[in-house]
Amino acid sequence: MNKFVNNTIQNIGLVKGLRKKIYSGRVSRYDGNTIECSGFPATIGTLCKVLTDDGSAAIAEIIGFSNGNNLAAMHQPNSRVLVGSEVVAFDDGFSIPVGPGILGRVVDALGQPLDGNMIHEVNESWPLAGEKINPLERKAVDSPLDVGVRVINSLLTVGKGQRLGIIAGSGVGKSVLLGMITRFTTADIVVVGLIGERGREVGNFVSSNLTEDTKKRTVMVVEPADRSPLLRIRAANRATAIAEYFRDKGKNVLLIMDSLTRVAHARREIGLALGEQPTSKGYPPSVISLIPTLIERTGSGSHGKGTITSFYTILADGDDQNDPVVDTARAILDGHIMLSRDQAQLGIYPAVDVPSSVSRVMNEIVDEKHIQASIKFRELVTTYNENRDLLMMGGYTQGQDKILDQAIALWPKITEFIKQKEDKIENFSASLSQLMQVFGN
Repeated sequence: MNKFVNNTIQNIGLVKGLRKKIYSGRVSRYDGNTIECSGFPATIGTLCKVLTDDGSAAIAEIIGFSNGNNLAAMHQPNSRVLVGSEVVAFDDGFSIPVGPGILGRVVDALGQPLDGNMIHEVNESWPLAGEKINPLERKAVDSPLDVGVRVINSLLTVGKGQRLGIIAGSGVGKSVLLGMITRFTTADIVVVGLIGERGREVGNFVSSNLTEDTKKRTVMVVEPADRSPLLRIRAANRATAIAEYFRDKGKNVLLIMDSLTRVAHARREIGLALGEQPTSKGYPPSVISLIPTLIERTGSGSHGKGTITSFYTILADGDDQNDPVVDTARAILDGHIMLSRDQAQLGIYPAVDVPSSVSRVMNEIVDEKHIQASIKFRELVTTYNENRDLLMMGGYTQGQDKILDQAIALWPKITEFIKQKEDKIENFSASLSQLMQVFGN
């Protein structure tokens, strides 16, 4: 289609370990998004180049088979493809090139640099779909990971190898929170997957968070909202595969994926195109199976390897917490952080809804004093919120409820504790110390 596509085909074809034999066929049907071509040996995920009417090449990806023919989806919809156009496989889609040279770079779903320079020192390969780990060989989550955000460090302590969801509607500050975690965490490696987001937001996130200080440990995989659903899914798999590679090297990796919901939407588009029946609020079964498959690839590695601590943003459309994607992800994750629109409207950022959020491993990785302080904090926040309307109406008399009296007295300190400026780091020890100071300890 253009010079970028041709360079992509050339660069991918040079990677060690990709297809040696060349297989080809001819287009027999094209509907603007998918093509059907004469069958040739190919697996799901194989990348092909399709010659177009103007003599240039477009990229298609094998997504299924029908009556001995191959079905492929175009990465550039509405390409000028003719019936009879040649389809040539150039990459089996099984593995991706990886190496230390990927750090500090911004790449797309096909591994092509978006920052204008060639990528060097990527001479190893890793399966795009990952490698299975025996669950009995996984290390336990037994130590905290400092993410530099006070409310998370102290009240929702994250363990190395834990998987968490950040559940929020639109416009409540999830991107700002992710940026803080990206810059402030003490993880060895940070992998960020920006999947299906607005192009403007992608540019702002990259420029704000890929600084000279963070480049040496950060890699970003980007596919904006206007790209093919296949590319969005491939970008999610690529980000996860990069994280797995560094975990295999013994690194403690932080994987941030924004957003899991956009990946699910991409899988829904493909499933419906293949004829799957929508079973749950418009989602076909393949979406529900994709989510645990992607999440389970992260976590602790086997003994002697590193860890992947992962954060997935999950969009609650219309603040609906019963969306199938929200439900499925929450069931498989090791905890979730809810962001509150009410707190955001009050100017409390990050807008973490403490009572509705939970870290399922926190009690196993912090001491008893820390646990009791966090429980007390939750109790006060819950009590105050439950009685807010009564307090606003002047229907409560001090002395009727000891816990509510304490919540009212400490409420200014509680809100100040939750608040944190986006350019200020709060390490784990400082966060715990400030939590104790709320209660005068």
